[in-house]
Amino acid sequence: MADLDEELRMDAEENAREVEFIKNQVPSDLKTKFSDKDYYYMLDKIVDYYYTSGVLDVEPDEEGFVDIDLDKVVEYVCQKAEEDNYGTFDPQDVFFVAQADMDFEEQNLP
Repeated sequence: MADLDEELRMDAEENAREVEFIKNQVPSDLKTKFSDKDYYYMLDKIVDYYYTSGVLDVEPDEEGFVDIDLDKVVEYVCQKAEEDNYGTFDPQDVFFVAQADMDFEEQNLP
């Protein structure tokens, strides 16, 4: 069970680093507009999109990349926030978060 606990701790640390990275990447007005809870919610929905949209099943190009339409990611996050009664997000704001998430992931590729 210690392995699972360690994995969960490491995931939580990685998520915290990502939220801090995103807060440093987004425009200054968004840094305080969203709470950490909001950022975690959006990141959770971004991951949900990747798993449910089939984007992870697409064959990478010659350079190993998969084209991800951030507008579709943003639309999904905004739609889910309303469906979950979490709130209403401005798509332009979510776009900055989704872009920063992608930047974080690219910088942390193995």
